Amino acid sequence: MNATINERRQNTNRMIKELLEERRQVWALYCAIAGMKPFTGEQPLRPKIQEFCQLLIDYISLGHFGIYQRIIDGAERRRKVLEVAESIYPRIAETTDAAVNFNDKYETLAEDELKTHLENDLSKLGEELATRIELEDRLISSMIT
Repeated sequence: MNATINERRQNTNRMIKELLEERRQVWALYCAIAGMKPFTGEQPLRPKIQEFCQLLIDYISLGHFGIYQRIIDGAERRRKVLEVAESIYPRIAETTDAAVNFNDKYETLAEDELKTHLENDLSKLGEELATRIELEDRLISSMIT
């Protein structure tokens, strides 16, 4: 039984480490794109936005299908973790929706429309990501203590 608990903890730690690395990559690219303001005709935004959207969806999916799915499926038994997860999940779901909506919009948006809406949409997404990071950190803290 002890081996099973240790294996579960190791898997949890591995998932957390992977999530934190993906989150770091998303945030770094977010900052790089935000730093390109004002968005003008000379900038090659489309490739950066496509790369960002792919990383964003990978990050969101890892959280959802890794850590959160584990909790939803009942694989997490620690009461403290379950309480934190229950309290934050509705807001986490909202941040997921915001990320998916951003991705859906920007994967098909024409170049001129991209530059018109990007600053405002990026700002809103940044707020959602900051909220998600704060909530994830609360959950991670409860999982590793």
